[in-house]
Amino acid sequence: MRRTIAAAGSLVFFCLAPGLVAGLGPYWLAGWQFREPLPYWAPFRFLGAALLAAGVGFLLHAFIRFVLEGLGTPAPVAPTAHLVVGGIYRFVRNPMYIAVVITIVGQALLFGQLGLLAYAAVIALVQAAFVHFYEEPELRERFGESYDTYRHAVPAWWPRLTPWRGPESV
Repeated sequence: MRRTIAAAGSLVFFCLAPGLVAGLGPYWLAGWQFREPLPYWAPFRFLGAALLAAGVGFLLHAFIRFVLEGLGTPAPVAPTAHLVVGGIYRFVRNPMYIAVVITIVGQALLFGQLGLLAYAAVIALVQAAFVHFYEEPELRERFGESYDTYRHAVPAWWPRLTPWRGPESV
């Protein structure tokens, strides 16, 4: 039952947070209209499509980890019961935020809408501030030494080359 509630809450949050920031935001700014900012833009479109697919895939993986491992949602109003440290979280602490930015950059390249790169940079700065000033202190308070151990072993923004070998769940 808890997983069902976590899944429903995560689905709602997925639509509200990354859906707005990485979906509707770029649409409102660029209209998802194809442009050719430079000659021979096609290779950048392929790179953009790959980044977009990777970003969405990583987002889905991270949300699923919150449901299955954390028994909660990424939303601060309905947090997880357990610290999520498995899957992609063994490589980097903030894969959702990174995936959102990758998704926006992918759209910028796919559609040739370079203004979206500035939007991606603003979103990255807002996310970094949120993580630094709210999320990390909150996780430290809720999970204590377990979070500190995880935080010291797994980088926040640049993924490790090998997975962290700490406990599957904390």
